[in-house]
Amino acid sequence: MKTWLPWLVLSLLLIVSACRSTAPLSSPLSSELAVPDAGPAKRTSVFFDDRPELQAGAGAMDAGTPPEFSETSSGLNYRVLRKSDGKKPTSASTVSVHYRGWLNNGKVFDSSYERGEPTTFPLRNVIAGWTEGMQLVGEGGMIELWVPSDLGYGERGSPGSIPAHSNLHFIVELVSVN
Repeated sequence: MKTWLPWLVLSLLLIVSACRSTAPLSSPLSSELAVPDAGPAKRTSVFFDDRPELQAGAGAMDAGTPPEFSETSSGLNYRVLRKSDGKKPTSASTVSVHYRGWLNNGKVFDSSYERGEPTTFPLRNVIAGWTEGMQLVGEGGMIELWVPSDLGYGERGSPGSIPAHSNLHFIVELVSVN
């Protein structure tokens, strides 16, 4: 019998076993916060006008705001809830906003409304969905963003609040552009 045959079989077994994932199938965080993102988001997601608690503290929407979302070429979905002819930001702008962010299941993960004051930040330092979405509304306007995972936190998520591969929802009122 050839002496290399047992080594070949052992090597194949080691290679195959090393190819299996050791990641857990679920974690307490993902089961508590996430709703599977499979399927069309418009049928499985909670939107701004679905729940009063998502609207709390936000300003008024324009009358007759259509329920349909528009989609950009990147996959960002949005709808302007309050139109404005005010100054629009660029990707290089710093903006001051009031906002609320939630997961598909309606679980809020962040809110300037709850902190009681707008937040200011440069658009170049936020997720791609925000950078793109904020350029679609002027000062004084309000927009709802549906950010697919790849324009948000993607496969890394944001530990403690946003599970990996989560689609994100935001209501954003643009207070000012600098």
